[in-house]
Order: sequence, then C-alpha cells, then structure tokens
Amino acid sequence: MEKGLSLPQDCRHFLHSLRMRSKYALFLAFVVVVFVFIEKENKIISRVSDKLKQIPQSLVDANSTDPALVLAENASLLSLSELDSAFLQLQSRLRNLSLQLGMEPAEEAEEEQTLEAEEEWEQLEPRPPAEAPPRRHVLLMATTRTGSSFVGEFFNQQGNIFYLFEPLWHIERTVSFEQGGANAAGSALVYRDVLKQLFLCDLYILEHFIIPAPEDHLTQFVFRRGSSRSLCEDPVCTPLVKKVFEKYPCKNRRCGPLNMTLAAEACRRKEHMAIKAVRIRQLEFLQPLAEDPRLDLRVIQLVRDPRAVLASRMVAFADKYETWKNWLAKGQDQLREEEVLRLKGNCESIRLSAELGLRQPAWLRGRYMLVRYEDVALRPLQKAQEMYRFAGIPLTPQVEDWIQKNTQAAHDGIYSTQKNSSEQFEKWRFSMPFKLAQVVQAACGPAMRLFGYKPVQDAASLSNRSVSLLEERGTFWVT
Repeated sequence: MEKGLSLPQDCRHFLHSLRMRSKYALFLAFVVVVFVFIEKENKIISRVSDKLKQIPQSLVDANSTDPALVLAENASLLSLSELDSAFLQLQSRLRNLSLQLGMEPAEEAEEEQTLEAEEEWEQLEPRPPAEAPPRRHVLLMATTRTGSSFVGEFFNQQGNIFYLFEPLWHIERTVSFEQGGANAAGSALVYRDVLKQLFLCDLYILEHFIIPAPEDHLTQFVFRRGSSRSLCEDPVCTPLVKKVFEKYPCKNRRCGPLNMTLAAEACRRKEHMAIKAVRIRQLEFLQPLAEDPRLDLRVIQLVRDPRAVLASRMVAFADKYETWKNWLAKGQDQLREEEVLRLKGNCESIRLSAELGLRQPAWLRGRYMLVRYEDVALRPLQKAQEMYRFAGIPLTPQVEDWIQKNTQAAHDGIYSTQKNSSEQFEKWRFSMPFKLAQVVQAACGPAMRLFGYKPVQDAASLSNRSVSLLEERGTFWVT
C-alpha cells in the first residue's frame, strides 16, 4: 500500500524534472542560435568593411556619393548604424533573459563580489571609539546644618560619579585662619586651590593636610571616609590589615587603610565628579575654576532658613553656642554684640554669593544653581531631577530608589541622611523660643527676603504649622 501511494508522487517528481530539463535545453538551443546569428552578422559587417576600404577615393570624390548609399543600392544591406543598434538590442534581450532565469552576467557577478569584499573590509577596519560624554565637576556649596549631607547623597548614590565628602575639613584643621579680613580671603584661596586639584583627581594634595601624615600614600585618617562610596568600593577598598583601625571606617564593609593612589585612579575612571563642601563661602573665588578648560564646573548652592540653621547648630555644636544658651536661660535683654555680628556676617556671605550667581556673570552663566533645602525636603525626587538636569548628568534608577527609601524613614539623628523629609524640615519651629527667632530675623533679614523665608510676628505664628514660612520660588538656575 505504501509503495502504491508513493508512485503518483514519484511520477510528479519525474515529470517536473523533465519539464525543467526541457526548459534548460530550449534555453541552450536559443543561446546557440543567437550566437550563430551574431557570428553571421559579424562576418557580414567584416565583408562590408573590406569593400568600403576597396572603393577608390577618387570615385567617392567625383560622384560626391556616400559609400553607405552605394552599398545599400547594390547589396541591399543595412547601414552600419542600424546593425550596431540591432546588436545592442540583442545584447539587452539576452541580459534580461539571463536575469529572469537566475543567471547573472560574469561582470556583474564580479562587481557584486567586489562590493561584498569592500563591505567586509570596512567591518574589519577599526572604527574610532564613540565620543565619551563630557566630564562634569559638581560642587555642592553649602554651610553647616543646611541639609548638605542629605542632598550630597543624591550624587554619592550614583555609580558613575566619584563623590568626596568634606575633603576641605583637613585644611581647616591644619591651617590656622582668623575670622574676617585678609585671613578670610587667604583661607578662601587655599580652599579654592585644593579644590581644583581634587577635581583633577590629584588626591595626593590632601596628604599635606592629613594628620598624622600618610606613609607610602596610605592613611587611616581620611575624614568621614564612610560617607563616600567611591572610597569604599573595589578596588579602593583593600583587604583589612590586622591591628590597624581607621578613625572613620567604611559603613557597610571593612577595608584596609586608604590607598591614595588607588583612590586617584578610581577618580579618573569615573565619568563625573562631585564634592560637598561647607567651607567655601565666597562664590567669586571660584571664577578660576569655572574658566579652567580642564574642568566643566557646576555649582549648586544649597541654602536653608537661617532660623532652622541656628536651631540645628545649637544642638549639634552645643559647646560653641553656650553664650546663646545662657542668654536664653537667664532671660537677659540683649545678646552679646559679637555673636549677633557673626550671625549677620554668615547670612550676608551667603546672600552675596547667591546674588552674584543669580546675576549670571559671563564666567558663571549656565554654571550656577540655587536650591532651598525646604524644597528638596518637600519634593526630593523632583529637585534631584532638576539638579541632575542642571549638571548635565542622567539620573539613574539607583538614585531614584535611594530617594524613595530614605525620604520616608523614621530615623532622624543629628547627622542622619535618613529621615521623613516632608515632616522634619520644620521641626525646629516647635522648639525655638520666639525671641531667638526675632534675633535671627533682624540679623538675616536681607538673606531671608532673597530666599523667600517669611518672618513671624509672634510666638503663636512660629509654632503654628498651618502658617507657611515659605514663599513660592521657581527653579533658581538658568541654562
């Protein structure tokens, strides 16, 4: 049964094969006929050409008769131009027939092979590498207790940014500067020059200010190393050394002493760099950095309500504010003048830098952004997106996840970066005495007006959460 069923199929295959063979046989016969025809035509053309050569030139000149016409009358032959035209038409028909039957002329096949070879060669040729995105150098410029550690984490959590937490702390502890006058300008210049070298990944500059001095570029005394992920990642995190303890260890892993050479190499490998600094107060001193062709500087100045700043400092730096506490406790009418002047000087320094940045001088145009901490606390993800857009760095989901997890946390220590930001940023209002708020409002009035912080007229307004202390402000930066 199976053989019987398969016979019709075999027959069909046999018939199909016969038809294909017949088709190719006819095509070959046609090609032979065409070539025979072409050969005859060539012989005719050759004979005509020979006869033309035999015609005497004098006969031509005497009769003024075209030889082609003579030949046409005597031999009834086509003109040479007509023969050429017929030959070209025949070549075209042969070519079309070859293409229909899937046969390519030899010249076209060679040309196609040449093109394919050229394409393969182009693929093998080394192509220039894609242009790397421009390296950005972000400076988070702030003062103490303005929420800069929290905002700095927005850059610390991004994997392609080399982030340093308060590296200028070592300079402040090593070099002695008095408050005000030329000494203040001198300190600003030192801070600026060290900052420039750090942005260029010259981390060796810090070795001159670290106490005790590093040995063979190794140190276990870098301030708050654990607040910089870049200093606690591989390969910067070297194996732990027994009986060697870091003063400021990494948070989530144990590392050996910091190798400044490895840290500098890691800095150069990262696409961007960011530094948080609370010791740079005068924006104008940063002009050489903004104009340095090796840097692409972006300055984010972070400000906070000066009443909140003072309330936080009195808790974090209690020893430095004993005078203020005694004044509040003893109920004295006036605070010591030098304390008020120091507060006013701090506020004026911040205000003058902000006014300079908002004026957008040519050297700072597109490089300055002013951010209020309160706006970050209320809308952390939105403000993070704005800061990254200003810096020209794409925001990664890694940072977004960190913001979502760490702005709803219940923990709120003095130096914590985890907090319920929308509830904590006005917590100071419910513990600050009204007369303390009055002193701050009097000393920092111009700065408060510039940044949109509303003064209060009585104690009830200060502690009433429904009374807003913020004026609406747009985004303080210009592209």
